[in-house]
Amino acid sequence: MKNVEYIIVGDGYAALFFAHQLIKNNKSFALFSDGRKSASQVSAGIINPVVLKKFTTFWKAQEQIDFLKTTLAEIEKFTKKNYLVDENIRRIFHDEREKELWFKKSQTEELKPFLATEFSEIEGVKNPFGTGKVEQSARLDVAGFFKDFPNFLEERGHLMRERFDYSKLDPLKNQYREMTFKNIVFAEGMGVTENPYFKNIPLNPNKGHHIRVKLSENLQNNFTIKKKHFLFPLDEDLHFYGGTYDREQLHHKIDDSAIEQLINGLGEIYMQDFEVVEEHFGFRPTVRDRRPLLGNHSEFQNFYVFNGLGARGILNGCFFAEVLFRHIENGDEIPSEVDLKRFDF
Repeated sequence: MKNVEYIIVGDGYAALFFAHQLIKNNKSFALFSDGRKSASQVSAGIINPVVLKKFTTFWKAQEQIDFLKTTLAEIEKFTKKNYLVDENIRRIFHDEREKELWFKKSQTEELKPFLATEFSEIEGVKNPFGTGKVEQSARLDVAGFFKDFPNFLEERGHLMRERFDYSKLDPLKNQYREMTFKNIVFAEGMGVTENPYFKNIPLNPNKGHHIRVKLSENLQNNFTIKKKHFLFPLDEDLHFYGGTYDREQLHHKIDDSAIEQLINGLGEIYMQDFEVVEEHFGFRPTVRDRRPLLGNHSEFQNFYVFNGLGARGILNGCFFAEVLFRHIENGDEIPSEVDLKRFDF
């Protein structure tokens, strides 16, 4: 019989950042991953402190940005690789009014750290009203992160590459198959709908598509371009463009309308020919108040859920992994804004 302090179920940002907390604090654990690509693994990896439709920021944005940089530096010591791609977002303005609004917001205390006051133009894309730079924005090397960190966990005996079988979990004995545990954290994204302990938590799936394209004339830039969607370079002469948001078309296949939306959006800013090489989609787990869900089961107190990261999975996953860890280990209170108990379900 193997004994661990924690079992983690899941393989997206929530699961891996919580695993990092356990490594950092010398806790024994097993992480169960069935190998299916989660929404995290097909995400853009954008790290953005600004809501670019309204030019606003969000709760604890600066704290989350700072904490992410520290965490990624710690993970780099494990994997010997840096996953923070320090390339800012350049927002293409739709018109002069939007440009003026940006400048006005950049003078406020809340937005001053994030909205640059100098505007610029980008060669190779259509931007007649110029662009604004989002300070402290960046992106994560998603492919590298989800390749290297799980491999690191597997080398140290933490990663179980198998589907978690709820029928083999005994909540009274704190036992799963031939493994006993102290706490179990379910960080499954939309997979939680199959979880008999947390399947009724108030999550809403938000389907997102992105495409990988080959541009006929590559852009000479070291930043992420944003108008309707995000555009940035990948390896092998490909560019990422996405993603869409859809709460209606929730079937598990590519939506032609979403791909058409992306092609049209890219065509509005990139005036040369391009070829769509790959199409991808995933389901973001979202919550109506746009904040994560952290907490424990009403009956089985050592059963925890960590979910609802939404479109800010990297920042939410990283920051609130420590919040949940400190709650479990030290009894620190979960902030009411993210506590599972804020909803009746």
